[in-house]
Order: sequence, then C-alpha cells, then structure tokens
Amino acid sequence: MTQRTGGEAIVDGLRAHGIDTVFGLPGAQIYGLFDAFAQAQLKVVGARHEQACGYMAFGYARATGKPAVFSVVPGPGILNAGAAMLTAFGGNEPVLCLTGQVPTNFLGKGRGHLHEMPDQLATLRSVVKWADRIGHPDMAGALIARAFQEMMSGRRGPAALEMPWDVFTQRADVAPVAPFDVIAPPQPDSERIKAAARLIGQSKNPMIFVGAGAIDAANEILELAELIDAPVVGFRSGRGIVSNAHELGLTMAGAYRLWPQTDLIIGIGTRMEMPTWRWPYRPDGQKSIRIDIDPAEMIRFTPDAAIVADARDGTRALLADVRRAGYSKASSRRDAIRNASAAAAIEIQAIQPQMAYLDILRDVLPSNGIVTDELSQVGFASWYGFPVYEPRTFITSGYQGTLGSGFPTALGAKVAHPDRPVVAITGDGGFMFAVQELATAVQFKIGVVTLVFNNNAYGNVRRDQMQVFDGRVVAADLVNPDFIKLAESFGVRAWRVTHPDQFRTALEAALADGGPCLIDIEVPRDSEVSPWTFIHPAKPV
Repeated sequence: MTQRTGGEAIVDGLRAHGIDTVFGLPGAQIYGLFDAFAQAQLKVVGARHEQACGYMAFGYARATGKPAVFSVVPGPGILNAGAAMLTAFGGNEPVLCLTGQVPTNFLGKGRGHLHEMPDQLATLRSVVKWADRIGHPDMAGALIARAFQEMMSGRRGPAALEMPWDVFTQRADVAPVAPFDVIAPPQPDSERIKAAARLIGQSKNPMIFVGAGAIDAANEILELAELIDAPVVGFRSGRGIVSNAHELGLTMAGAYRLWPQTDLIIGIGTRMEMPTWRWPYRPDGQKSIRIDIDPAEMIRFTPDAAIVADARDGTRALLADVRRAGYSKASSRRDAIRNASAAAAIEIQAIQPQMAYLDILRDVLPSNGIVTDELSQVGFASWYGFPVYEPRTFITSGYQGTLGSGFPTALGAKVAHPDRPVVAITGDGGFMFAVQELATAVQFKIGVVTLVFNNNAYGNVRRDQMQVFDGRVVAADLVNPDFIKLAESFGVRAWRVTHPDQFRTALEAALADGGPCLIDIEVPRDSEVSPWTFIHPAKPV
C-alpha cells in the first residue's frame, strides 16, 4: 500500500497497461489528473477542441490495434467529445475516455455546479461499451483494469471512467492492481464448423466479406480464400486484410461484378453492410456463413451457418475442416476474378476528377502509408478507388460517417507512427470542423499532409438537393477562407492545386517536408461525378 492521489492512482493503472501517451485538454475538474500525467512524465498531446482529443485517440487505436486514452473535462467537454466516442464505438476501437465530475458532495444534487450534467454516467453509457465512476483513490486500479478488460474482450470498443473533482487530489492508501486477463472468447462449435464447411463444399462461387473484427485473422483468411478460390472484399474497415495487390483482394467495385454468380457469402468480423443492404438484391439460392465474436450479430442478420467465435479461431477451425473434407477449389475461378477486377478498375475511372487524384496518391504513397478518409466526394470514391495493401492503413469513421473526423484522426495515427507518411483526405466542409488543430499539428510537430478538396460546398448534400429536391439548395453552399493563407498563419506549409496534373509535385513536396502540410485542391462546384454508383448500385452488373 502506498499513499496516492486519485489522479496518481489512475496514472499507475494506465502505466500498468502500457499507456505512454494521452490526448487531452485540461480544465479545472481534472487538474489533479493532468498534474499526475506531468509527474509521471506521460506524453500528453494537447488539442484545441475536445472532439479532436477523442478522434486522435481513435486514430491512434486504429493505426496500432492497441488501446488509446484521452481526457477531457466533464459536461460540455464530454458532449464535445461525444462524436469521437461514438465513432470509436462504431469502429470497435479500444479508446478510453477519462473525465471528471462535480465534487463528491454535489453528486446527484442538481445544484448547478460547474459543468454539471443531469446524469453524465448514463450519457457516457449510451455512447461507449462500458463506463463507471471512480469514487475513491483505492478504486482506481481495479476500475482501470476493468476498463481495459472490457475494451479488449469480445467485440472491442471504447470505455469511459469519471472521477469527482475532489477525488483527483484526495490522498489514500492504494494497492497496485495488475491488469485483468482478457475474457476468453467463445470457442467455435464443431458442428457449426462442419455445417459451414459443407456449404463451402456445395458452393461454386463463394465470396468472403471482412470487417474490422477480422484484422487479426488476415493470414488465416488469405489461406482460406486461396484454398476455395474466393475473392475477399472489405467495405471500409476491413480493407487491406487481403491486399488489393493480391488477385483475390478485390475492392467492392470488382466484387460486385461477381455478385450475380455468388452462391455463398462468408462474413468474417463484419456487419455485412454491403451484401445485406447496400447491394440491393441477393442471387437466388444464395447461402451464408458468418464468423463473429458477437452473438447479437447472428440475430441482426441470420446466416445459414452461424459461428460465434473470435475471427482467427473461427477461420482457423473452418480452414482445417475444409482441408480435411477436401473441398479445395484452388485456381478454378482465378481468370473470372482477375477479369472482374480489371473491368472494375477501368469502369471506376469514370468517377472524375476523384479517381485522377486517388491514382496519384496511391502511386506516391508507400504500401504502409496511412490514409484517413472524410465524408467528401474523394473520400467516398476512396472506399473502392484507392487500393489498400496492408491492414490499418486505411482509416474511416465507419458507419457513423462523422463529418470532421478525418483530419484529427490522421493526427492520432501519425502520433502512433511518426516514421510513416500519413495523409488526410478531407473536404472543405469537413476540414473546417477541426481546422484549429493545425495549431496542434504545429505545436507537437505532427507531420500529417492534409488534402482539402475544396468545392465551396457540402458537395453530397448539394447534389442530393439538386437532384432529389428540385434544385432547392439550402445551407449546402459555403464561403471559405483562403486555405493557403490560413495554413500559413498557423505556420503550416501549403500548396494550391487546380488540376490533377499539378497534384503529384505538390504531394511529393509535402511528404518530403516532414512537417504538417496542407494542399488546397480546388474543384469547381458540381464538376465531380457522383461516386455513389459503386457504393450503392441500383442493379447487378
């Protein structure tokens, strides 16, 4: 037992779990925690808005596969960071939020203390996987350990802990608490594995879909795909699990060309968004297999063979049974798969000017370069138009679609991987949500290259208003600052590009600079071809 403040006890717990970096924005209620960060010499990356703290932690977690931590004040700070926590929940990332509370003797009394919320813990529990309150310093170690256990067990996700203002500086005898073991995942049921293997044996044209839950099963998935000649496709978070450089690693545009003949879908660690509702029909007689650690997924979309297990364990067991039964189909479909991929690569070139920029970006970046998308016309096109070669190198906000997330998420990814190039794809509208974090990038020397595709509009909204609502454009047109002057006022080098022909030179110069850089890419309003043809197609190819 040693005398520790509440803040120090929290930091002890963080260090026991290997945390050396925290993203945060200090305030009165959490002074005691930030002082403990300073005394322990944890790296604290400050921000200019609480939302950016959460997004940076999300980017760090997605880029590494490890837990990340951020800290903001309670009440308004928590609400400001709420979108980022919801993004981490949607993306199944282990992000821990540490926040304060009103002093202990004000809890639940509604006296209007600084930053008081009616029920902050209930609010937190609505946007994270698990949340609790640390009411005394001697509770910190166990609750920190529990938070990490919850984040990393089963379907991963964010957690939150709050501590009353006075407890951060309260001293008490505290015993160290070792990390809790991750809760063992359910083991694959042998009968369901056999049923799934039989479906594979009966199929002629299987297709594998992967999501974020399958990242750690990349090797097993590739083995299975090569054994049964099944193309592998990820929508957003699963991209790169099987490289697009591999003939079986297809984008969704290439996979959709094979969809009419697909008689078996195998979903591994994915919500199955594409085949169950983005693609508007299912071929007759099509069967399905799912491997997912979350049993609730089998209710949301019930497959013919449901395997509740960790993606690696489930895929490994299925692979062994398929081999044992001799269901190999290797090389029987490779020509058809290659042809579909090649045809799609030509077809998506109609999406201009987005594809021209994405082609150059892919050519310039190394295979391990990291790209974060944003809700923009180029961001949408990147879901299928930007080849991805490694897991965790293409980071999106997933189904949350949180506008403004791309740039601060890229900052977190760059903090995690300072020696790898990181590029943020943004639109002018989304970039302005977090433009103030240019100051953060400069202060902490975070060398992200930000691409601002500037059409002076919320482009997707504007096009929908024009096409669906008889041209009544409402709040979709924007008046922007001069992004070059704005970036330079922060001390950020910047380039202006008005045509794809100018982009390569600017991108290479920005990447070579090593510091935070911005490229303002002017795109005439309404000049872009809609990228949605290949995201939500109306009919089979």
